[in-house]
Amino acid sequence: MRRLACWLLDSGPVLVLAAIAGAGSFTHIHDTASEHGQTGWMAWAVAVCVDLTCVMAARERQRDATTGRVRSGPVSWPTLVLAGGVVLSLAANLHQAEPSVWGWLVAATPAGAFLIAVSMLERRAAASRPAPAPVTVTASATPVPTSPMPELAPATDDGPELAAGPSPALITFARRVADEHHAKHGAPITPELLRARLGVSDQLATDLLRTLQAA
Repeated sequence: MRRLACWLLDSGPVLVLAAIAGAGSFTHIHDTASEHGQTGWMAWAVAVCVDLTCVMAARERQRDATTGRVRSGPVSWPTLVLAGGVVLSLAANLHQAEPSVWGWLVAATPAGAFLIAVSMLERRAAASRPAPAPVTVTASATPVPTSPMPELAPATDDGPELAAGPSPALITFARRVADEHHAKHGAPITPELLRARLGVSDQLATDLLRTLQAA
């Protein structure tokens, strides 16, 4: 009961803001659709499509962040869809506004508040995301390291010497982690995820991925 009360105090205002802003934007979209030939249930359908598309795109952005999916361009597809939905909602709100600066600002408030609420919910979901689980390695003929391998060779009197490269055992371990990630998520593992799974530095994780890709 206490946990539920804390959740309501913490997330309740954001959810209420999202619901109210979504309802205001929903009404403006419905009215705009009705004025441009989409009468009856079609006006409601247009409003539902725009608002649910924004929600779906926001959830897909969270899923991409959870699975470590690598985008193929400068902007991911869910981000582009979310931006398009917000633009459509904002356009409908402005269309229903009084033709003045204050009229436009007031009419744009529901779309802006809805976008802020969605971004807050995304931020909270990212903060509550659990850390990557440790890799469970079964026994095999190839030795598997139980702790991160060192990146540098021991220092000498002449100064530190760079190691020749990752050890074969660590490369084997990294290949197994990368294969498991690809089989589970259908996408190559990123250097950040490999670093977190192996407990190595950014540079060593990058070197290991380069070695695996060259093999």
